[in-house]
Amino acid sequence: MFCCALAVKVFFAAPVVGPLVAMCSAWDRPSCYTYNMEQAADFTLKDQHGNTRSLHEWRGKWVVLYFYPKDETTGCTQEACSFRDANEALLARDAIVVGVSKDSPESHAKFIRHYQLPFTLLSDPDGEVMKQYSSWTPIFAKRQTFIINPEGNIAKVYPKVTPAQHATEILNDLAVLQSH
Repeated sequence: MFCCALAVKVFFAAPVVGPLVAMCSAWDRPSCYTYNMEQAADFTLKDQHGNTRSLHEWRGKWVVLYFYPKDETTGCTQEACSFRDANEALLARDAIVVGVSKDSPESHAKFIRHYQLPFTLLSDPDGEVMKQYSSWTPIFAKRQTFIINPEGNIAKVYPKVTPAQHATEILNDLAVLQSH
């Protein structure tokens, strides 16, 4: 029963994603959902260098779009470093990582330098993109990830993330998604 209530909550709270196709075991609390390949909402934000970047720039690649609350915090650092450590394997799968939070481009640049992060971080100071992706609370971003396929469609959504193991989970799911 809990599982169904959560699925309905996520489905209605996430207008950017399509009908629920499959989810983890009904007896377990789901950590991921596979969606009906609906087009991901395009957006334009500033990156860590102050350059304007748009989601459509990465068409033709798998995009791991992850939302996180704040640079330099424990969980966010664990998650970013897990993606850093898996970056070569992700690139081998033709996947790039893009992180989004409310932090400024300057904060992102410092975070990237501090932890030698090899991927793009985008600044969403007003939370508009986070709202489009139902990754926003009145205080901060929800820790949530979307896998977007090369055609720009949402292939998988992770509404609840365990930061330290998340990159491994993404790599395993990319292998399955790319095999179809």
